[in-house]
Amino acid sequence: MKNTPALSLYIPEPKYRPGDTPDFSDLNVSAAGVVRRPDVAVNSSEIHDLAFTLIRVLDDKGDAVGPWDPKLDVDTLKRGLRAMLLTRIFDDRMFRAQRQGKTSFYMKSLGEEAVAVAQALALDRDDMCFPTYRQQGLLIARDYPLVMMMNQIYSNEQDPLKGRQLPIMYSSKEHGFFSISGNLGTQFSQAVGWAMASAYKGDDRICAAWIGDGSTAEGDFHHALTFGSVYRAPVLLNVVNNQWAISSYQGIAGGDRSTFASRAIGYGIPGLRVDGNDFLAVYAATQWAADRARMNLGPTVLELFTYRAEGHSTSDDPTQYRPADEPGAWPLGDPVNRLTKHLIARGVWSDDEHKALVDELTEYVKAVGKEAEKNGTLGNSKLPSVKTMFEDVYKEVPPHLRKQRQELGV
Repeated sequence: MKNTPALSLYIPEPKYRPGDTPDFSDLNVSAAGVVRRPDVAVNSSEIHDLAFTLIRVLDDKGDAVGPWDPKLDVDTLKRGLRAMLLTRIFDDRMFRAQRQGKTSFYMKSLGEEAVAVAQALALDRDDMCFPTYRQQGLLIARDYPLVMMMNQIYSNEQDPLKGRQLPIMYSSKEHGFFSISGNLGTQFSQAVGWAMASAYKGDDRICAAWIGDGSTAEGDFHHALTFGSVYRAPVLLNVVNNQWAISSYQGIAGGDRSTFASRAIGYGIPGLRVDGNDFLAVYAATQWAADRARMNLGPTVLELFTYRAEGHSTSDDPTQYRPADEPGAWPLGDPVNRLTKHLIARGVWSDDEHKALVDELTEYVKAVGKEAEKNGTLGNSKLPSVKTMFEDVYKEVPPHLRKQRQELGV
């Protein structure tokens, strides 16, 4: 007889379900300003601790403290606030448009705006980005026309992607925004390949990629880290840990066992864990990793610790799998409010100025929305011409496609 208990399979479960009272007091949240900032050229083996702490700059009073303070000028801070607010207001209008039947689908980035916007400002404008569907702030911070984003969302005849993508899966080579993939893990492996090619050609551009916590459980994540480490690819590998992969909480992807940043350690890659709701911390960590990539020191894994305040998409009701008041209990606050508080604490911003900016951007998004809707909305517009199905596949249309197009008379 074996004197051992019967085996049982462990199934991770979130701590709180609908009806429970959320409590995040057990989170490992480092105080602002206490995490050390190593030299950019440090050996990755010397900074394993940074994969388990949390890089933070903004304290509870809104002051920037500690060695990671990027000491940004006021214009850059205001630019960041404007882009985050514009992203949030744009999201809100497009969400309501979906509810009105003007588009089939939408995904908001509420609570995560600092991730895309701060990183867009920390990277060079011609660095390549391989984003997920919650980094619309990258395009907005790089001044991509809102009307073009709306045209795609509405799938009208001015849709720049001619109806070949889901409404929120943007793409713009001119703005360094690689086509979004619904299977997010592919962004990592493609980004590493792009970075390797850039280095091979002796270019000076680096790239960055984003996936969610759930996608770290896919093979693409590990393939990317292997190639990135072996070939020292100049790439930033961002894991946006917003706690939920659709309705599966981050523990299903292994987040309860260790931090996602710590997965970099086994590959000999630096791993930084960053307060994703702290605009200054995200900017500083991104700048550090970008400088490292430009020095031919290889990739960095950044775990951006944040919270998805809205549902996964317009098809999702988060109250079915988490407490309705959980977003309000998140201890790292709201990224827009925190940057606003910092600007006010510095004496360069006020409540009146903030309200005026919100009103200005709301009217701007409303006006752009009317312009886009003139081109049509879902089920109420001209579609791109049939002839476009033969375009954008080959650089030069081959004879057999020309013949097919002639047969269709287009």
